[in-house]
Amino acid sequence: MQPPVARREPHPTHIHGQVLEDDYFWLRNKDSQEVIDYLRAENAYTHGFMEPTKPLQEKLYREMLSHIKETDVSVPYLANGYFYYTRTVEGLQYPIYCRKVSPTPGDPNALYDDSLPEEILLDVNELAKGQPFMAIGDLAVSPDNTLLAYSTDNTGFRQYTLHIRSLTTGQDLPDTAPRTGSLVWASDSKTLFYTVEDEQTKRHHRFYRHALGDDTATDTLLFEEPDERFNLGAGRTSDRKYIFLEAGSHTTTEARFTPADNPGEFLLLAPRINDQEYYADHRNGRFYIRVNDTGKNFRLVSAPVETPGREHWLEEIAEDKEHPLEDFDLFRDFAVASDRVLGLPRLRVFGWQGDKLTPESEEVTFPEPTYSAGLHVNREFNAATFRYSYQSLVAPASVYSYDVTSHISTLLKQQEVPGNFDRSKYASERVWATAKDGTKIPVSLVYRRDEFMKTGENPLYVYGYGSYGYALPVGFNPNRLSLLDRGLVLAYAHIRGGGDLGDAWHDAGKMQVKSNTFTDFIAVTEHLVAEGYGDPKRVAIEGGSAGGLLMGAVTNLRPDLFSVVLSHVPFVDVMNTMLDDTLPLTVGEYEEWGNPNEPEAFATMRAYSPYDNLQPASYPAMLVKTSLNDSQVMYWEPAKYVARMRTLKQNDTPLLLETNMDAGHGGASGRYDYLKEIAFDYAFLLTQLGVEKA
Repeated sequence: MQPPVARREPHPTHIHGQVLEDDYFWLRNKDSQEVIDYLRAENAYTHGFMEPTKPLQEKLYREMLSHIKETDVSVPYLANGYFYYTRTVEGLQYPIYCRKVSPTPGDPNALYDDSLPEEILLDVNELAKGQPFMAIGDLAVSPDNTLLAYSTDNTGFRQYTLHIRSLTTGQDLPDTAPRTGSLVWASDSKTLFYTVEDEQTKRHHRFYRHALGDDTATDTLLFEEPDERFNLGAGRTSDRKYIFLEAGSHTTTEARFTPADNPGEFLLLAPRINDQEYYADHRNGRFYIRVNDTGKNFRLVSAPVETPGREHWLEEIAEDKEHPLEDFDLFRDFAVASDRVLGLPRLRVFGWQGDKLTPESEEVTFPEPTYSAGLHVNREFNAATFRYSYQSLVAPASVYSYDVTSHISTLLKQQEVPGNFDRSKYASERVWATAKDGTKIPVSLVYRRDEFMKTGENPLYVYGYGSYGYALPVGFNPNRLSLLDRGLVLAYAHIRGGGDLGDAWHDAGKMQVKSNTFTDFIAVTEHLVAEGYGDPKRVAIEGGSAGGLLMGAVTNLRPDLFSVVLSHVPFVDVMNTMLDDTLPLTVGEYEEWGNPNEPEAFATMRAYSPYDNLQPASYPAMLVKTSLNDSQVMYWEPAKYVARMRTLKQNDTPLLLETNMDAGHGGASGRYDYLKEIAFDYAFLLTQLGVEKA
């Protein structure tokens, strides 16, 4: 089979004395039959190329399925007199949301009783019938436990529709609204607050109050955010006493509040200041506020509800220049601070002396060299324990309960991994690579002990993201066993642009210094090869969304360094997207990438935009995947990227484009369908690395 050839139609953009050529601009027309036919032709070519790997795909699918407990239940959590949980059933694609009434509803420390009758709140499998895609947005049970507000997306475009279900009858009420986001009940269980997004830009910009039973078309608009950089979100405080409305951009936040039991005007906590973020919670008449006003690593302050402004802030925890404060969770009798030490999560438990935190804290310790940990679901403010999650590259996801009096952690549930999984066969490490400018970059590694030879013989897989201050999680994934058991060494690069070492780490890899993200990833790969962790001729890399930008940029910079590239929903057409402020997210993204209407930002972005920097070269084997209904990275970005690369590629390695015609940014919504997508990816990766034959 020959790959399809996209026709070329000149479409120049003149800006800052330069011309951006875009011969494939026409692929943006989603309503064009020519565009749909082209995408289908690319799919046919891809599936034809992958046809010989179908037995391997099926084998990989069965392997991965064997490591999943198909019928399972999450750890039930207590909330307002009920234990809530989700469960999955073998053969069904989607979870089922359930609850059981607590045997002692008023006891915040009540124990779960498995013998109690189950109530099904939402069976997503029923919602998905007749739909190619189904995803749940927000869920909110009314304070009187009789109503469920929830939202659904049946296209993958992340455009959610509000529904309200009677938990007495199991039927949905007529109350519904399109394009909703946050859902928050007032204490009367008759008033629902929700945010709504702009249809074109997908920015949540309006905040409404709905009275149960009224036509949502007549709902009261309480607030509209005019600044296109900001999105709205709403929620309730940990003690359930206040409703908060937050306006946030990538660098700045502002909050308003009203009592949940008598909601009225939403009062401003503190006016926004550019490049300053604050996040508030409530306990005993005071707001406790995590804020970065004195430094990037945040501090904790408090203020009375009556006078919450900055002039009344009292410091509770000073900023630590070495340990970024990522979160702070309040309980009646204690509080938990989440921070990072050399990029690794730490939990510290504080007591109260009146309304002040105790100066000393108790640290929850973790046993492995690299891991992920954080607070789990904690809905009971008056509890004497709290839950946290823990996992590593070799330890399955676990949920623990921590007793603040005895300082003892108790395992509540660990993800069961069937199929003869033995964690002692696998090892994880944390190493540091040196970037071009001398900065030390942390790298998390995992491999199978009996397959690893530190002599540069193992195939190497490197994953990266490096944007938005997102700390790359180091977690367990049973699907990965299919790679580890075939001798691959897997590496996770905690490069700049992410948040692994705090906001300063993010700042060092965005805007005018975005190139650090790409050179860090190259430095990590070179370090691992030099240290014998992988075969220099068998290096695979993977990234998605902004991580797909990473894939495109590093492949342009060093096509010789990589053998195989998996690029998912990649943000590769940086210039055309960021110059089009009518697209979803563009204006808000100026604070991450820069505004190309400004000459300096334009020059920086133009220098790394993957689509604009394709050159005649020998490229690695590449599988590029996208979705027709993606609202974050439009399908045409990867489609244009592949079309242009086909005209410049000087070798015969495969270049494949696959478009999911029924999904969005995250791919297939059903768990079995998603597993088949991963098997497809792995079959490409393994055959191209020479680990498996087609």
